[in-house]
Amino acid sequence: MNKDNYMTWKDAFFASPGPDSLKSAAVLSLKGLCMGSADVIPGVSGGTIALITGIYEQLIGAIRSIDSALIKKALSGELKSVLAQIHARFLMSLLLGIGLAIISLARFMNYVLHHHPVPTWSLFFGLIAASIFVVGKQVKNWFGPAGIGFIAGTAAATIIVNLIPVATPEKLWFIFLCGIIAICAMILPGISGAFILLILGKYEFITATLKNPFLPLNFLIIVVFACGCLIGLVAFSRVLNYFLQKIHNLTIAFLTGLMAGSIQKIWPWKDVVETQIIRGKAYVLVERNILPDAIDGEFFYALLLAVIGFIAVLVIEHLSKKKA
Repeated sequence: MNKDNYMTWKDAFFASPGPDSLKSAAVLSLKGLCMGSADVIPGVSGGTIALITGIYEQLIGAIRSIDSALIKKALSGELKSVLAQIHARFLMSLLLGIGLAIISLARFMNYVLHHHPVPTWSLFFGLIAASIFVVGKQVKNWFGPAGIGFIAGTAAATIIVNLIPVATPEKLWFIFLCGIIAICAMILPGISGAFILLILGKYEFITATLKNPFLPLNFLIIVVFACGCLIGLVAFSRVLNYFLQKIHNLTIAFLTGLMAGSIQKIWPWKDVVETQIIRGKAYVLVERNILPDAIDGEFFYALLLAVIGFIAVLVIEHLSKKKA
């Protein structure tokens, strides 16, 4: 029996989880704006923002709502049933904020990272440091499995952020694989999908196709990459959901470890050891963290921004709990 015959579009829209008022939708879009802002920063993950604003598990659940049954309904024309199953209100509000951030902030973030790196990274350092503290508070018992999970997460992130970008094939199968890996990184706190693409040697390759997306070869590459992202997102969200449901404390400890291990990538003062020119642009291959050259006005300005970033996360967490 086709349920679409007994359901209005309005009923279908309000059947699945999501904000039930314009105010709550606006708050969710604001969280999406913060996530999108993080996603345009190399080395920072939108998953971190989702975790500290209390929507991480909702996000994983929304992604999980896209499954084979949903695809079958879509192909058979049961569009109202599709709308009822997918977390439409949640995803629409969140994606609106993410999209606005990416469109409006990408150029600005690129500018400040290149022209004011130390103050910018200082702000991010404060954000991530506070995120580790906030998420770590959710772990009920740090001894035993949780402690091991934290160490494992820290070690994994440390290895990942210290990998050197390599030359890799430009075959479609590898582009598909890159999509799967990059999207998994994007929904993990502490791991940047853009940085993973850089490690895989495909950051500039993929972004170059977006400049002329309607060229036949570029369009094919984008479609293959997007398919990899979709499959990776749907599959990995189920893995994450399973761990969050079955071993929640250990999983949160591991995710906290990922952020702790990746924070070294955000340290404001760096010395570039090796760069490589890719398609006319210089990309850092190897860099090391150093201490500031002097305790001067620039140092205290950077310190102030780090404190502001730290406090901002605490405020976001407080407001999220208040509205929960």
